[in-house]
Amino acid sequence: MIQRRRNKKVGRIKVKGNHVILSLVCLVLGYLIAFSYHLTQREHMSDTKRLSDQQWEKTLDLRNQLNAQKESNRKLEKELAKKQNMVFENEKDLSKEAQVFYNLAEDAEKYRMFLGKVKVKGRGVKVTLADGAYNPKVVNVNNYLVHEFHVFKVINELYISGAAAIAINGQRLTSHSYINCNGPVITVDGVQHPAPFMITAIGDPDVLTAALNLTGGVKDQLVNDNIVFSLEQENEITLNPILGN
Repeated sequence: MIQRRRNKKVGRIKVKGNHVILSLVCLVLGYLIAFSYHLTQREHMSDTKRLSDQQWEKTLDLRNQLNAQKESNRKLEKELAKKQNMVFENEKDLSKEAQVFYNLAEDAEKYRMFLGKVKVKGRGVKVTLADGAYNPKVVNVNNYLVHEFHVFKVINELYISGAAAIAINGQRLTSHSYINCNGPVITVDGVQHPAPFMITAIGDPDVLTAALNLTGGVKDQLVNDNIVFSLEQENEITLNPILGN
């Protein structure tokens, strides 16, 4: 009995010794694990901090580049605005010059037309003046003939009413034209024309017709002088230029 009790005590002591060793091993292992984890965390934090510093420097550099680019863009925008203003002013000047040249060309065309240097085509009227019917009771034959002053009355009224070009029997008139009467014929710039005299004028047909047909106007005056007066509106009249001087 005594021997068995001793054996039981020895067994308990051995069991307690194993527990102590196991505890020491676990303690050392836990320490190693903790130390390794702590070391790993420090290295990770160091790498993170180093990476974070690099990213910050890179971000700062990119931000500086962006600010520099913005400043450069602002300068370029200001320069572009100045250039655009210069272009705008030049365009205004050119448009004014173009308008001036256009007006000069238009005036030159009008002057050439008035001088009979260019061919003219357009709407207008045709006035025909013919000698009156012979009347044996009239002693003076000139009382029923068309004279230069009759032609002048028609021409002046047409010009006043806006006629752009006029011709007598197809011969263009200019600002220097002259008309003389020699019996039954008239001379226009040295060229003789017998009656009847056809006066063609380019202009607004309605305006020209109304001006000639005014009560007490040119038509009535010519009819009172025994002149045969006829008036027609034309949709297209062509007047050739004067050749030579």
